[in-house]
Amino acid sequence: MSYYLDGTEIEIIKEADLGKVKHALFDFDGTISLIRDGWQNVMVPMMVEILAKTQTDETKEELKAIVIEFVDRLTGKQTIYQMIQLCEEVEKRGGVPLEPLEYKQMYNERLLPTVNDRIAKLESGEVDKAELLLHGSMDFLRKLRDREVKLYLASGTDVEFVKHEADILGITPYFTGGVFGAVKEYKTYSKAMVIQKILADYNLSGSQLLIVGDGFVEIENAKAVGAVAVGVASVENNMFGMNANKRLRLINAGADIIIPDYSDQDRLLEYLFQDGDRVPGEEIRSLSRR
Repeated sequence: MSYYLDGTEIEIIKEADLGKVKHALFDFDGTISLIRDGWQNVMVPMMVEILAKTQTDETKEELKAIVIEFVDRLTGKQTIYQMIQLCEEVEKRGGVPLEPLEYKQMYNERLLPTVNDRIAKLESGEVDKAELLLHGSMDFLRKLRDREVKLYLASGTDVEFVKHEADILGITPYFTGGVFGAVKEYKTYSKAMVIQKILADYNLSGSQLLIVGDGFVEIENAKAVGAVAVGVASVENNMFGMNANKRLRLINAGADIIIPDYSDQDRLLEYLFQDGDRVPGEEIRSLSRR
């Protein structure tokens, strides 16, 4: 049974061990940044095109359904894992795949013109930063920092792109714990590894770590260590209906709290840090079985 905090879109899925957060790890794309919004519109057609050139007799619609399923399922992990799956799909159909890194490079070459155009418009002032940040995210980071929470950024996107895009959006100074992303030696990095290092370096209990993300992976990683998990059910601009029920996916991953964005950040912070004399259940707007 879940409920909403009164007058907000903050959905409490289950009661977490709150009031102890000292560190917070954020995902990037879809959780804070909208610079790569719509990336699915590049990846899916590219993969369908590659699979259609094999010996398969499947239609493009059938291939599209297969690609959407595995791209969606692997979202949140490093991009290379989607390319590894593409290689396996090519082999299943009698084809000889390129190396996963070659497919990843092909994808980046198709996506980067859109990304670079958005960055250029940011730099020229044609587009305001607020248009490419999830609503309220900058203020939420600032308020966490003001509460002396140490912040980290971890993404499945290549680390050089994450660092550049975070700089352009003006959010890098908030992440004093570091900015992390995918590397060529992909087995040496994962969000789970970053989480384990934070816990070990500061000798933390799980409830002292807050993890915020819009992907299954980081929420699952959070619950594996007992961290407080906030799932961000942000709306993505993609033509394939992927993550159409992101809320349900985040709940299935173990999210304690679901938010659409950071519009109700003050109430969220009050809840996370247990400000004041909150009476459990007092703030309930509605109760519903999910």
